[in-house]
Amino acid sequence: MKVNSKGYIFPESEKKTEKDEIQETAWVSVFNCLTVVVCLLIAVSVVFSMFFKVVQVDGVSMAPTLNDNESLLVYTMNYTPEAGDIVVIGESCKIREAMVKRIIATQDQTVSVDYESGKVFVDGVELNENYVTSMTKPDENEIKYPYTVPSGCVFVMGDNRDESGDSRSKSIRAVDVKHIVGKVLDRS
Repeated sequence: MKVNSKGYIFPESEKKTEKDEIQETAWVSVFNCLTVVVCLLIAVSVVFSMFFKVVQVDGVSMAPTLNDNESLLVYTMNYTPEAGDIVVIGESCKIREAMVKRIIATQDQTVSVDYESGKVFVDGVELNENYVTSMTKPDENEIKYPYTVPSGCVFVMGDNRDESGDSRSKSIRAVDVKHIVGKVLDRS
């Protein structure tokens, strides 16, 4: 032990060997790498949870485009609805459970459905819907056409039209955009 001029006692420092210094440096490097990896994982998790959700399809209303039990990656941040987008719609007073549908028309557009030809028209223009399987039976609880989509709303339909509860129904009608969870980006 050493004593300084003020009477404090200090342990004698042992001289480190080169091997000890290399080993200490290696552990510091490993610790630093692990810290960086953990921080990156936390950052990715936070960003992913803020901008994306993973949801599962429940039902056949979007077949054949989307299948029952298929997982979907949904973009949720600052999404602006556009016709043709497939979206997840959350629960609301009109919708008892979340659903996945395609946006057919946005606010102030007028929708008409012709069941004889199986065609949908938006503002008088026929939609090219090669993804639709069939649309042969109108529901007895269906809205009247032409139907103009209210401000702040979208008109949605499933791709499997004969098996889809959607905006054609008087109980659902147009969906307020505030109930849209986000746009489907990918599926697995």
